[in-house]
Amino acid sequence: MIGLKANIPRSLSTSSRIHCADNTGAKVVEIISVKKYRGVKNRHPRAGIGDMIIASVKKGTPEMRKQIVTCVVIRQKKEFRRPDGIRVSFEDNAVVLIDETGIPKGSEIKGPVARELADRFPKITSTATIVV
Repeated sequence: MIGLKANIPRSLSTSSRIHCADNTGAKVVEIISVKKYRGVKNRHPRAGIGDMIIASVKKGTPEMRKQIVTCVVIRQKKEFRRPDGIRVSFEDNAVVLIDETGIPKGSEIKGPVARELADRFPKITSTATIVV
């Protein structure tokens, strides 16, 4: 996985409920675990922008509910600092559902997407309407 240029604080912990920003039918997902997370014993995994997570769909269409899905965090409320000194924060926390190869399952993404995702997930940034 390609490293991010900014130092992203991991502000979304396990069991956080997050808004889903695509048109797959899922509305709210709950974080179960974070892929490639290396932590200390007894510490709960945390996620930030650009992290892949395993989540359970809590609200959405009847077909999507209770599904275990893979997602990528595209927005977070906690501000982070870019190398040029600009601090960026978003209004909400949001994820996009993806498959194993990193291609988004939905055909459109609502709202802005962080620029840090461009190197890791180029398909997500090409699908998004706004890249901040």
